[in-house]
Amino acid sequence: MIKVGIVGASGYTGAELVRLLVNHPGVELTLATSRQYAGKPLAAVFPHLTGRTDLVCEDPTGLQAAGRAEVFFTAVPHQTAMAVVPELLATGAKVVDLSADFRLHDQRTYEQWYQTHSAPELLAEAVYGLPEIHRAAIARSRLVANPGCYPTSVLLALAPLLKAGCLEPESMIIDAKSGTSGAGRAVQTGTLYCEVTDGFKAYKVTEHRHTPEIEQELGRLCGRELTVSFTPHLVPMSRGMLSTIYAGLAGEHEQVELEEIMRDYYRDEPFVRVLPAGQLPATQYVRGSNYCDLALRVDRRNGRVIVLSAIDNLVKGAAGQAVQNMNLLCGLPEEQGLGIVPLFP
Repeated sequence: MIKVGIVGASGYTGAELVRLLVNHPGVELTLATSRQYAGKPLAAVFPHLTGRTDLVCEDPTGLQAAGRAEVFFTAVPHQTAMAVVPELLATGAKVVDLSADFRLHDQRTYEQWYQTHSAPELLAEAVYGLPEIHRAAIARSRLVANPGCYPTSVLLALAPLLKAGCLEPESMIIDAKSGTSGAGRAVQTGTLYCEVTDGFKAYKVTEHRHTPEIEQELGRLCGRELTVSFTPHLVPMSRGMLSTIYAGLAGEHEQVELEEIMRDYYRDEPFVRVLPAGQLPATQYVRGSNYCDLALRVDRRNGRVIVLSAIDNLVKGAAGQAVQNMNLLCGLPEEQGLGIVPLFP
């Protein structure tokens, strides 16, 4: 049994990590940290975990926590992670970081979109944790930067067609919608029930911090730097994410051809489902699971392809992908602990 710890267990992502890990046959959850709930049983913080874990929330320093586990999930805000991750790595532990602190390889880009980075020496080492693209590098690493939810949905949608040279990279427009859990568990006016219910709105237009992450990874896929138009929206539901992506076609391509490229690319991937012809992704069909559902439609009148992607933002967009990365880090079967059928309705 591999001992694992969660640094920052009291948010939505932390709760999802616990939910997945208590059902994982290859690991033992030995530590859950929370400053806010230190001394309180985790099952009292999250009653849905009653009877599934006896862990009590603690508030150790990074060095105090380090000896308690072989693998740590750092589910803390950006800037907080960059302080604790180096301490954990220094003791020989492996880390899957769910913040944004190690996703961007260029320090200047990170500091342009976030703030000063206190551990820039780790930026080149950290492996971007999208298994479907970086599986081999993840398995060899000690620090995995778990992707953001929006980038996960976008990159999985575009990777096959970009690598095949079927798209005009500069033409891509990303229209994405997320449930409110993506904003985190902290109380803030914009995600209060009365502010969200019966409404639908765009936010952080042209300035969302997942933009450089999307551009970095798309650029690596097509072999050159690029920029994209990315607009996120907030939907009045607790979880789920749907991305609709518009891209110009590079040359003449038929619907059947592009679908076959996508199916071939993901043929052996356990968590990416390319849907049958005539079926479109929907958030209710991936809810609670680690799946990403994909489909595309060719718009011949406008010379574009429209690619659609649905994930659960808390699972494939966060905790589930983190467990998938942990499995790779530890040499465990990649699907272990993640064989969850989506919840419906």
